[in-house]
Amino acid sequence: MASEVARERRKPAAESTAALAEPAAPSDSPPPKKLAAPPPFLLDFFPLEEAKQTRLSPFYDHLRAGRLTTTRCRKDGKMSWPPRVVCPDCHTSELDWVDLPSEGRIYAFSAVLVGAPLGMEADVPFVVGLVEMDGVPFRLFGRIVGANWESCHIGQKVRPEPYDLGDGRFFYRFRTSA
Repeated sequence: MASEVARERRKPAAESTAALAEPAAPSDSPPPKKLAAPPPFLLDFFPLEEAKQTRLSPFYDHLRAGRLTTTRCRKDGKMSWPPRVVCPDCHTSELDWVDLPSEGRIYAFSAVLVGAPLGMEADVPFVVGLVEMDGVPFRLFGRIVGANWESCHIGQKVRPEPYDLGDGRFFYRFRTSA
């Protein structure tokens, strides 16, 4: 086997690539059938939300009720994003759900003009960004809707809103203020 590999390496370039340069013979096989429905997404950016699937199900329940929430540690008061089931500092599971502010400002943003992830191609162009909220020690990343990308600007006011994914799941996004 090793000697065959060595012989292949020693072939002149024209001889080793001759097979690649020859045109392919016409195929007698029928063209592939078109699918009746699009294939399932290879990547699902949105998690499963039910209590039997995640201990973070209250986050999604709150979204359904129109509230954006996260967790705060009862022992050290640390607020975390994304919500946690254990405090990242003291490792306790004694956490409370707290509401996040109902308004924020765009800290940074980017327009997705090409190369959108699977399932989001039809949405191009769209805006994603970091949102800063008063009294919160972190910035939230998410989709920004309500204005085209050319009219978005740093410091622009936005508010979080629940977004129905259409399959029983919810996620959040930010809407620009009028």
